[in-house]
Amino acid sequence: MRGEGGGEVRVMVYQAAHDEQQLAAVREAYHRVSERLAKVPGMLGNELLRSPADPTALAVMSRWESLAAFLAWEAGADHRQDTAPLRPFRDTRTGAPFAVYEVDAAY
Repeated sequence: MRGEGGGEVRVMVYQAAHDEQQLAAVREAYHRVSERLAKVPGMLGNELLRSPADPTALAVMSRWESLAAFLAWEAGADHRQDTAPLRPFRDTRTGAPFAVYEVDAAY
């Protein structure tokens, strides 16, 4: 599959949990956000990822059917409310709180 602006998109939102209590709170927030996002048109799914090299570093990777679908949701009125439970856990150690990638090739 080759991306030409119309293919699937991955969005990485960087989170942090500095102890077990914060990790439990991130997991709970992730599940609350995921329940809301499951109803968003164009959202294909998401995962909560944790770095084995740095257990305090987490990321939520969401899969979207297209960049247009992600941008439509991001520009919509529900975007901030949908993601509010995770916002307190954003990883401020990164240069940007999130990154967007188009799928350029896949098997």
